[in-house]
Amino acid sequence: MGRCTAVRGVFIVAKVAISRASYSFDALYSYSVPEELAQKVKSGVRVLVPFGRGNRKAVGFVARTYTEAEYNDKLKPIISVVDGESLVTEEMMRIIMWLKENTFCTYYDAYKSVVPTGFSYTFSQHYSLVNTYIDEDTLNEDEKNVVDFLRCAKSQREIDSFLDVHNDARKKKTVDSLVDKGYVEISDALKRKVGDENVSMVRLSDEYVSGEIQTTLTPKQTLVVKLLEEGGCASVKEVCYMTNCTSSILKRLADKKVIVQYKYEVMRDAIGELGERQDPDDIKLNDEQSAAYEGIMGLIKAEKPAGALLYGVTGSGKTSVFIKLIKSVMDMGKTAVMLVPEISLTPQMLGKFKSLFGDKIAVMHSSLSLGQRTDEFKRVMRGEARIVIGTRSAIFAPVTNVGIIIMDEEGEPSYKSDSTPRYHARDVAIQRCGYNNCVLLMASATPSLESFYYAQKGRYHLFELKNRYSKSPLPAVEIVDMQEEAAEGNDSLLSRVMCDKLTDVLAKKEQAILLLNRRGYTTYITCMDCRQPVACPNCNIPLTYHKKNDRYMCHYCGYTMDNIEHCPQCGSQRLKSSGVGTQRVEDELERLFPQARLLRMDADTTSSRYSYEENFKAFEKGEYDIMLGTQMIAKGLNFPNVTMVGVISLDKALFTGDFRSYERTFSLLTQVAGRSGRGDKPGVAYIQTFVPDHYVLNLAAEQNYDEFYKEEIALRKSLTYPPFCDICVIGFSAPLESKVIGASRWVTQLIKEYISQHKVNFPLRALGPAPCTFEMINNRYRYRLILKTRNTADFRDMIKHVLGEFYKNKDYQTVRIYADINGDIGL
Repeated sequence: MGRCTAVRGVFIVAKVAISRASYSFDALYSYSVPEELAQKVKSGVRVLVPFGRGNRKAVGFVARTYTEAEYNDKLKPIISVVDGESLVTEEMMRIIMWLKENTFCTYYDAYKSVVPTGFSYTFSQHYSLVNTYIDEDTLNEDEKNVVDFLRCAKSQREIDSFLDVHNDARKKKTVDSLVDKGYVEISDALKRKVGDENVSMVRLSDEYVSGEIQTTLTPKQTLVVKLLEEGGCASVKEVCYMTNCTSSILKRLADKKVIVQYKYEVMRDAIGELGERQDPDDIKLNDEQSAAYEGIMGLIKAEKPAGALLYGVTGSGKTSVFIKLIKSVMDMGKTAVMLVPEISLTPQMLGKFKSLFGDKIAVMHSSLSLGQRTDEFKRVMRGEARIVIGTRSAIFAPVTNVGIIIMDEEGEPSYKSDSTPRYHARDVAIQRCGYNNCVLLMASATPSLESFYYAQKGRYHLFELKNRYSKSPLPAVEIVDMQEEAAEGNDSLLSRVMCDKLTDVLAKKEQAILLLNRRGYTTYITCMDCRQPVACPNCNIPLTYHKKNDRYMCHYCGYTMDNIEHCPQCGSQRLKSSGVGTQRVEDELERLFPQARLLRMDADTTSSRYSYEENFKAFEKGEYDIMLGTQMIAKGLNFPNVTMVGVISLDKALFTGDFRSYERTFSLLTQVAGRSGRGDKPGVAYIQTFVPDHYVLNLAAEQNYDEFYKEEIALRKSLTYPPFCDICVIGFSAPLESKVIGASRWVTQLIKEYISQHKVNFPLRALGPAPCTFEMINNRYRYRLILKTRNTADFRDMIKHVLGEFYKNKDYQTVRIYADINGDIGL
């Protein structure tokens, strides 16, 4: 590496975040920039640097650079630049810094959220013998063993495995000694996780075209030249096919400098066939939609950061408003981001937008392959795609000059990340709106209580769609008391009224949607003698029986085991199945309606990348009569021939232990009922329940969000829950329960000491520490401390102090800790 000499009289210093830094020593480290790298080292590029006392090489990203008048010889120099160009825009660098500050993650964790996994690099070091004489008399026994091994090793992988020096100090000392003696050399290897997709191409050389090169051609070579004279360029595969020649003929033409062979990058398709194009101008808005469109466009044209809530009943035509807004934003030369909460919504949404905007769309969600996600990112980065549609992570799309960010079904919990970094897409969107001076439009028939509260208080602009676009009425919803059904002798999973309606729907060639938010066949098996459930050995949670593969499965850690006839605890054969999953309902439907064509939609049947799209298309075409599924079928889908919706059971959702359980149950019921009667035929919906008098179920049946909001916001205020405070959950997990209890109590005491020693400007009320609802998952005991507070900078400083002190405490090295603001508290 060259000397870090002055460039134009100053020395360049780079602040670098290291990929393998843990939270306890995560920081921006200063490195000097060698003169030969001065033009390449810029904000956002990844670099290879020496790190730590042993100067182990590590990948990091440059957060910023600055200049100094005097050279600091204490700074280590950057070794090399990994990226040809930065993958992080100025805006997204700000988002990385925001994530670091607000979600208590490392800099590199934030970077990995912004840049797709396919761009990540793995760094390794390879060892090999130098091709020279080795004086074995100068070697000790350890050194001789390493040399003998290197002479006999059959592969680089074998060598790398044997010489894994990072966890073996003795072996590292031996290898370092051989390197110092010049007998072993070390080479660095950087490998990108997903490479570019390239096609081998050929064209005529400039020298041949200009006549500088004169050569004799064989008949086959002449055919190749004529083809390229007519077409200009072609892939090697096309040339060989069209001229019936082999690649060796092309090689000889290249040797004669008649043709030039090169690589051409192609994009891995994530969108599919575009289909028949439609014109967004052909979409007509009714008076309510037009009023909402004009009001939101006024906010966009003001070019100031703004939040808006589009509150519209199911089937009111919110998507048509989205399309008109995006078209107008594009006409202004701006870009748009459209977020959907579930991957199941993407195919229908994407299909509609593809027909309207063609290849100007990029799609981003987790079911794409790593290569597809990488290429979609590149299309957006290059400006080839100006509309991004996707799930939560699409909020990090590198679009510039954003005009609008839309969050459909903004109250959905899937917008909140439950792993590091623990961000909410809405909060990131607000930051992006501030940078771009654009509008965040949140939309739902059942907005989150926080958003509707802020709309009522004037923080967000409120727009309403009170009627369905087709002018068809909302479906009639009936609550069915399953206790009465049982008392009258009906032991079926389906009520008589639901069975009667299904019979009618099938006779009329209409369709039905049935919801049960539990997959599997039975949700737990209990021994009648010892009263113990058949539980996961890793989580102590009852296993779910899956009939299709005759196995028990844990839905939390993935553990599976074969079906059993005896209790694992006492050996009894008296095992009782309880609880109902989608597989059991499927069996019941097949028994009651053998002629019906059933489509089951849950995590067990949609593991394929294209399962959602294929199944929804088949249902839309009428290839199935009944769609049975979990919550993935409840929202955002539009099937005009569906005239009946049935909720098999949703009672447990009311009592999950999370303060949002009523809100989420109301939303799910209202949304799934809204899938009925969206065409020109009236729809009905049935909610089966054992608590028919519960106010949440009755208000959902009335689809009365306004009244539900009044009830729930009063309850939240009396109990001091969001939006009247922020919730911070500090979670702990460890293999030993004593460790996790000790760690949670130690942190609680640390918080008390911090408050007594600092003048804090935030309220604070602690609940716990206490065991989580599921006390053990994947062989780790789990505790949590819940803090009711205000998410101020001072509060975050306290949390950062607590986390920093915790990592210094060697008594709890086996304990994992995290802090999550406004996340779930139910699990």
